[in-house]
Amino acid sequence: MDPYPSEVCKHMKVFYDSLSEKDRRRYAAIEAEKLGHGGVEYIASVLGCSERTVRQGRGDVSKLPEDEAEGRIRKKGGT
Repeated sequence: MDPYPSEVCKHMKVFYDSLSEKDRRRYAAIEAEKLGHGGVEYIASVLGCSERTVRQGRGDVSKLPEDEAEGRIRKKGGT
C-alpha cells in the first residue's frame, strides 16, 4: 500500500473534521476499504482517529441505506 501524498492527507483531515460523528466513521471506513490490507491503521493515523472508530464505521456503512437514524445526528434519546 502506498501512502497518500501529504497534500491529500491534509485535505482528507480538513474534510473529516467538518463531518458529523457518524459521517466521520463512515468516511474513514470507506477510505480504509479502498486501501485494503493495512488500510484501517493507515487511515486512523491520517485522520487522527482510533482504529475502533474506523471499524465501527464499517458497521455503519453495511447498514446503509436502512439507517434508523437517517436525518439525525444522534440517535433518539441521546444528549
